[in-house]
Amino acid sequence: AKPLSNVCLYQICRVTEFYCPFKCLKGGSPNVQRGKMAGVLERSYIEICGFERESVLRFRQITLNLGNAVLYADSAGGFSYEDSGKLLSVTSNRFIHWSTSGDTVQFVEQSLDTNLLNNAVRLRIPNCLLLPGGVCIQETLNNIIILIVTSQSVHRLVLPHPTRMYRSDLVTELQMQSIFTDIGKLNLNEPAHSYVLPFAQGTQTTAPSTSAAWISHEGEALFALASPSGAITVVTLPAHDQDGTVSILELKQSSMMQRLAGWMPTAIRGDQSIPDLAISLAVHQLEDDTFIFALCQDHKLRMWSLKHQMCLLVTDMLEYMPAGRGEVKASPALAHKLRLFFSSSIGLCLAIYLAVPKRSQFCVLQLVASENNRYSLDHISTLFTTQETLVDFVLTATDIWAVWLDNDNQTVVKYISFEHNTTGMWNQVFVQPSPEEEVHVGEDQDPREIYLDVLFSPLRFTASAIIKALQIYKRDTERYSDLSWEELKKRVTVTVENELQGSVTEYEFCQEDYRLLQVEFWSKFYACCLQYQDVLSTPLALHISPATAMVCVLKKGFVSFLLPCFAIDHLYLSSDDYLISEEETPIAEDSEMSRDVLQLVQCLRMVNESLPEDMAYEMEKALEDLLSPEKVSEKVLEGLLASDNGNVIQDITNKLQDINNPIVAINMLLRELDLETDAETDSRHTGNNWQLLFMRISLSQLYGSSVAASLICQAVCQIAMTRTLICRDLLILQQLYLRIGDNVRGSQLLQLQQDLISRCSNLLCTYHLLKQMSLTLSSSVPLDILNADLQHLSVLELSDSTTPTSRRSVLNPQTVVELFYQNVARKAIMSQIFSQQDVEGNQTMLHWSQMISSVLTLLCQFLYPLDEYVRLVGPWCQVNVGSYRFVLGHCYLASGEGQKALQCFQEAAAEVDKEEFLMKLTGSVEEAATTTAPRLLYYNKVLRLLEDIGLPELVIHLATLAISEAANDERIQAALWTRIFKHHLDLGHNSQAYEALTQNPDSSRQLDCLRQLVVVLCERAQLRDLVQFSFVNLHDEVVSIIESRARAVDLMTHNYYELLYAFHINRHNYRKAGTVMFEYGMRLGREVRTLRGLQKQVNCYLAALSCLRLVHPDYAWIVQPSSGAAVIKCLKQLLSSDVASYKMRQKIYW
Repeated sequence: AKPLSNVCLYQICRVTEFYCPFKCLKGGSPNVQRGKMAGVLERSYIEICGFERESVLRFRQITLNLGNAVLYADSAGGFSYEDSGKLLSVTSNRFIHWSTSGDTVQFVEQSLDTNLLNNAVRLRIPNCLLLPGGVCIQETLNNIIILIVTSQSVHRLVLPHPTRMYRSDLVTELQMQSIFTDIGKLNLNEPAHSYVLPFAQGTQTTAPSTSAAWISHEGEALFALASPSGAITVVTLPAHDQDGTVSILELKQSSMMQRLAGWMPTAIRGDQSIPDLAISLAVHQLEDDTFIFALCQDHKLRMWSLKHQMCLLVTDMLEYMPAGRGEVKASPALAHKLRLFFSSSIGLCLAIYLAVPKRSQFCVLQLVASENNRYSLDHISTLFTTQETLVDFVLTATDIWAVWLDNDNQTVVKYISFEHNTTGMWNQVFVQPSPEEEVHVGEDQDPREIYLDVLFSPLRFTASAIIKALQIYKRDTERYSDLSWEELKKRVTVTVENELQGSVTEYEFCQEDYRLLQVEFWSKFYACCLQYQDVLSTPLALHISPATAMVCVLKKGFVSFLLPCFAIDHLYLSSDDYLISEEETPIAEDSEMSRDVLQLVQCLRMVNESLPEDMAYEMEKALEDLLSPEKVSEKVLEGLLASDNGNVIQDITNKLQDINNPIVAINMLLRELDLETDAETDSRHTGNNWQLLFMRISLSQLYGSSVAASLICQAVCQIAMTRTLICRDLLILQQLYLRIGDNVRGSQLLQLQQDLISRCSNLLCTYHLLKQMSLTLSSSVPLDILNADLQHLSVLELSDSTTPTSRRSVLNPQTVVELFYQNVARKAIMSQIFSQQDVEGNQTMLHWSQMISSVLTLLCQFLYPLDEYVRLVGPWCQVNVGSYRFVLGHCYLASGEGQKALQCFQEAAAEVDKEEFLMKLTGSVEEAATTTAPRLLYYNKVLRLLEDIGLPELVIHLATLAISEAANDERIQAALWTRIFKHHLDLGHNSQAYEALTQNPDSSRQLDCLRQLVVVLCERAQLRDLVQFSFVNLHDEVVSIIESRARAVDLMTHNYYELLYAFHINRHNYRKAGTVMFEYGMRLGREVRTLRGLQKQVNCYLAALSCLRLVHPDYAWIVQPSSGAAVIKCLKQLLSSDVASYKMRQKIYW
């Protein structure tokens, strides 16, 4: 099979699979191993923000003008397609999320597999605010139907289903149209789409409190609104493709039921609240009836039958509270919430959140029906929580997921199993922390650069937050939605610098004062960004895809995804309370070793907490400056010991004593941190070729969108950042072990010193490198430069394509890891996952936790040997050193740093005969039968590359070096000297070119070079250099070349005769000089019959006579083979003139 074409990280080293210098592509791909990255725990998740580095989403604005409004809280929600978990589906990994604010609702459709066009729309209904629960999306066979409930109206939007937009499930496009593409064509004012509620008054006392919406089995759109009177109003719109009228009915208790429930009317009791006012609604269709569940202010749950228009069930939720019921009952419920979950296996379950100060709880109930159509609720579980402000929660078949805001307004996400949780402890979700409140600027750093790096880091700020801060900072209303990421960065720089310059009143500043002023203004802008980022990070809802189990946190400004946390990250990030409750860990094999590992992780956390900010910065800077991590960690430990005022180090030392076998525990942690894996190939799946082709085409799109690329690569960055801290703390801890060593034997200390510390140091460098690659943004390469670079690569035979084939992303711009993932790793990863699974037909389910964990594991394993930041790799990675240096040299060439490239090429030459990539690059494997040394073949390839790029100085330097390698090969030496001569001559180094010419051992090449030297110097009019060269053993050849040139060109435009005359005069060969001038004069007489020609002819003869008079009389003659009476007459006249006073006889033979 034809090998895959792979583009390395800079897109400048396009290599085939068989020629890649890195271990990951040699002989196969890494497998997902449970021993590597240590198993995904089902006990914790980590939040990865899904915002991209692009300008603000361009929402198409649709306005629908109606009546007045009241105020409701912002809300959000999500919808996943039914087939979003199927691999061979046009809706795989595809979902819609929405958010409401006031009278506006905005929808965004996203896919993890392909980029969707026209996927964002904002609908505004002035003065009609969206109700809580007022948005519902359902799918039918042909349509996606969106139902919207406002305080005064209901709306239905009917959009085409993606399967109707794309008839085939096989999608190969990089981009697809969203279902919102043609939403602008809908007339939302038509009766089929909108209906104004006749009973709505638009005031706070008469507006509905909450709502629900759904599509019936007959296609009707139904809207349930909780009216202030305590009734539930149900509005029914006929099916969108049928004629009909709108119907309205009201569900309310009879007067008898009211008396039984409360005995006295509300007004008589003096209670201003309405007991049966619904504060949360949920709907479920069961067989031929629809049940509406209402959680009311009197803490009671009511179940209404829409078919019979009667209340079938009333349950007092306070009965499930263990204590304090009377106190709670006295106050109306305002923040209780209700959620439903239905499956064919467990039936209908309800989860009710009772918002009680200090005693909030979740109750999970199951609806049970008797034979007489009587219903009851079975209690399944009660779960308590200490959190106060619940934002949203979701009930699944086994778990409750919830999101809160804590007292500091920070997001808290947790989940718990309501069936199999004996301890009552919620599982952790490690949320993305807010950006640091202060930015550390070193004394040797430029404040502007540091703040820009932080502001435009891939993990910290959204474009929306920066744009909003920019508008406030500039105090204007200019819109920046169309700015690219780079343009926005420039605009921020100009704005802050202009503010700084405008505040300066003095003409002279010392450097330190100006630096402090920079910090002041940049910190002010940073504070604005921080404020708006916090607002955009406010959580509004949770969304869980039923098909893939993907969990999303819907926030005000973006969506974040929850990814399963790997075991070692879970242990390090967990709080002490959770660590204490850990009884076992997948890292260790037995309980005693698990205890040791947990104790070791607790020590690592203690080291992390005790490390001052300046020492942490020192470690980070050391890694950047390629200093030895071992030495720096030893220095940091000395600083900790010297400043151990709180006896923290002593506490760590005491805890270390409790570890029975520290060396084995450390070794286990290092094993789990190690990304290196053996390459294996899997040749399974030999079934139907068409089915496999269909599957592979679908796999080519899996997780291929810009959203997925950003998400996955940010997850890699998060992993790398966590693992960097683990390795750093472990390295410091091992240095502490060397200091104390109380419970470590001598042989183990030796192992610690010679093996474990060095392994930990290398892993620290590895993860620091992955972090840098994940944070470093790549700059866009113009197409002409990319084409030129591919042409240069073709010289090395590293490209099988003449045009760039990289998959362009809408990210603006991409990080290095994203670039690698999009262009190389993704397809290899998906193929590897495919080869390790039994994939049959279109029933393959895409389970989020399993898929994303496998993708992250394989991507990290691919990235581990693809460490192309060779400057950071060099001090510690000794695998394929020559190949790394060669790739780095090529990178330097692309960035215009020729001298650095030359140094790398020279260093790589030493490994040519040792590394497979370099041997195949030079063709030495195919030419093994020849006597040419591999290093000479390598030099030849590199010289061709340098010549193609146009770097003659580097060619000369490298060719001179190569000559020493070719001492016994005259053919190679001749070619190299010819190269050196050519480039010296091109550069105008005439003396060096002549020297190279004389050193050439090949006479034919030497003659070619000589001819070129003469012609070029004559054309450049550098005749002095030509005349003064000695031309040892080449005198006759030079004369012959100049004579042939002189006789072949026009006499009046070229001066080859005069050059030859000067050449002979310089060597005191006067007779030859006279002969040249005599021939020159004769040709002038025959060919140039003008006054100027006659003048030059006289001068030629005078010069010839002068030369002959300088020769011994016996040799003062010139042979003229042809007759010419005019010439003889002219000469006799000259001899009889004043010139004859020299009285020298001349013999002229003709």
